[in-house]
Amino acid sequence: MQPLQSCDLNAKTCVPCEGGVARYSTEAAQAQLALLPLWKLTHDGTRIRRDWKLPDFRSGIKLINNVAALAEREQHHPDLHLEGYRRVWIEIHTHAIGGLSENDFILAAKIDAIAPA
Repeated sequence: MQPLQSCDLNAKTCVPCEGGVARYSTEAAQAQLALLPLWKLTHDGTRIRRDWKLPDFRSGIKLINNVAALAEREQHHPDLHLEGYRRVWIEIHTHAIGGLSENDFILAAKIDAIAPA
């Protein structure tokens, strides 16, 4: 699998996945993450995660709501977490394959486009 450019990722739409798709190897995932430097591999290379420390609770809720709306449009749903009133972290993987697919990187790129740095 060749890594896509980040602009390519933003232009794509997540495709529903019910399994039957090979998950990304750790090497392929790392190559794709080179375009998404704010994300990191977790869970032995089967998930990606990004963390934020926001100014306040309201900012954290706003981020989660914006990502939730995006996830609904894309029909690809990440794990959303709010801890300590202003720390948000998002973890993405394709549940049906127990690892990472192109959808995960598409969603991460789209989250980067709407989220605070």
